[in-house]
Amino acid sequence: VVRRGEVWTSTGDHCMNGITRGKVIELCRREGIPVFQRNFSLVDAYSAEECFLTGTFGAQTPVGMIDGRLIGDGGMGPVTARLRDLYKALVLS
Repeated sequence: VVRRGEVWTSTGDHCMNGITRGKVIELCRREGIPVFQRNFSLVDAYSAEECFLTGTFGAQTPVGMIDGRLIGDGGMGPVTARLRDLYKALVLS
């Protein structure tokens, strides 16, 4: 999730520690995007400005709704878009 410009991801207790996720964390650190590995609540996710999933085929896939609740404006937010562009440049280089 993205809250106040910070990327929050699980410690790995609630998600897979995949290669794409790891690369996104590295990109955040390299580009000065605050990134924190912490276990957060569903309420934290509901109130996020942005939410995205990482994966081999989907890269960074925006999540517009959780449990019928709109996340941000329901589309890809600016942090997700920036990370997607950075990731694309990384894998195409």
